[in-house]
Amino acid sequence: MNLILLVLAGIFVNNYVLSQFLGICPFLGVSKKLETATGMGVAVIFVMSLAAAAAWLVYELILVPLEITYLYNIAFILVIASLVQFVEMFLKKAAPALYQALGVFLPLITTNCAVLGVAVLNMQKEYNFIESVLNGFGGATGFALAIILFAGIRERIADNDTPKAFDGFPLALLTAGLMSIAFLGFSGLIKL
Repeated sequence: MNLILLVLAGIFVNNYVLSQFLGICPFLGVSKKLETATGMGVAVIFVMSLAAAAAWLVYELILVPLEITYLYNIAFILVIASLVQFVEMFLKKAAPALYQALGVFLPLITTNCAVLGVAVLNMQKEYNFIESVLNGFGGATGFALAIILFAGIRERIADNDTPKAFDGFPLALLTAGLMSIAFLGFSGLIKL
């Protein structure tokens, strides 16, 4: 399998937010400002890439040899929660402004189903370690791309007059739907 195609598929074709509808909560919640969306995107890239690697290691080196693969969900959630705690502590020390801007949404990476989804998908597709990490990186980069584009669009829309019925969340959902339709144009370009 071509590893570059695996990454590109994660970014465009199998985008977790716009094609598979995973990770919608932080996508909608953190996308009001471009700065916070970028911070969340970078945090998700870091966590999802590391989570894909750590989940593969836990699954292949612990769960499979002990024949307790049925515990994969619990194990993956523990791995992801630990990684998010690490990122939260790092951001609190290294970038306090970004830490404050992300607020409650940073711990939400723990429950971001896209992060758990990439770990489970890697296991189901029986990816090796490199493929798992690259799939995690591609999926996370696709999430970051989607949230950054969405935040940019929302900032531009906020400066315009819109009908009262569409103000706020309804217009955000409509915009997300249109972005999802646009990303459907990539489907079928890469078959894995």
